[in-house]
Amino acid sequence: MAPPAHAEVDPSVSTCKDNIGVYTDPGHNLWVDNAEPSLESIKRGDSLKDGEVTIAIQSTGICGSDMHFWHKGRVGQMVVEGPHILGHESAGVVLAVHESVGHLKVGDRVAIEPNIICHKCEQCLAGRYNGCPDVKFLSTPPFPGLLRRYVNHPAIWCHKMGDMSFEEGALLEPLSVALAAVDRSRVRLGDPVLICGAGPIGLVALLCCRAAGADPIVITDINEGRLKFARELVPSVKTHRFDPSANIEEFSHSITPLMDGIEPSIALDCTGVESSIVSAIRAVKFGGKVFVIGVGKDNIQIPFMHLSTREIDLQFQYRYSNTWPRAVRLVKNGVIDLKKLVTHKFGLADALEAFRTAQDPTTGAIKVQIMNQG
Repeated sequence: MAPPAHAEVDPSVSTCKDNIGVYTDPGHNLWVDNAEPSLESIKRGDSLKDGEVTIAIQSTGICGSDMHFWHKGRVGQMVVEGPHILGHESAGVVLAVHESVGHLKVGDRVAIEPNIICHKCEQCLAGRYNGCPDVKFLSTPPFPGLLRRYVNHPAIWCHKMGDMSFEEGALLEPLSVALAAVDRSRVRLGDPVLICGAGPIGLVALLCCRAAGADPIVITDINEGRLKFARELVPSVKTHRFDPSANIEEFSHSITPLMDGIEPSIALDCTGVESSIVSAIRAVKFGGKVFVIGVGKDNIQIPFMHLSTREIDLQFQYRYSNTWPRAVRLVKNGVIDLKKLVTHKFGLADALEAFRTAQDPTTGAIKVQIMNQG
């Protein structure tokens, strides 16, 4: 059957496989099953709404929030209440285009910004759309994620990525997180910066801080293997193994010698863990800033009087806004090199093994990606 006039569909769709996705549920199960849109609706061209395109996903990264939804069933107030598709770090190829879309065509390689906003509220109109109260952020319940073979998404949130690899395209999402942090924390040339956590976000933040001219930079983690990876990624970085059971004052005093005798002016916490945030607060200088990127518990204890008497700013981040075009330029032009961060790749049918690898610190995994889902 020929597609209706309202959509352009890639003729190669006739050779595509059925759509499947990676699900979790309140029972903390993880499995692969059928997903929407169906292959038949893609072939007919009737699954697209005004302004949408169909993407054949080629690469999706596993994020820490995916692990939380799987194991904990929630991140803060966002709760898994039924079968739920994971994944929000994806890149792929345009497979079908609604006739209302003018800037994308079949065959374009795109990275997917995984949000849909109202375009009407104060935050959207002010350009801070990450604060939209009606945002649909894919992979955050109840909105299904991108760990599928195919997904329909508003074209406005599909960014052309040129000839960069799909692996790099999928990493533009964590890069956007780090870009927002460096921008809002105001990391500048010559700033001494402490980064707490050498997971994927911490390592991308390290790359961004180095590109921004921060110096010296110290990064901490509980895992020596990740610290070794950080040194290989940015040879000039100083590393320090963080022991959450150790005396926090001793930790703060151990950072200054690594920074040539000066206290960090900015600390970026990429863990969301109370002991790490408190250690960062204790480590920064008078008038410094602790910028929390990581996701943690609903409530934590902080050293209020230390923050007060040292005039330390404690600032937080929720996702990002207006970062993706910059992220594309930085990777395409070689300012930020993300290639080394992808340590493991799996096919969609091997999703369970991929998630198990991502959760196991003994595997040495930094960023696990699920590939070639089309």
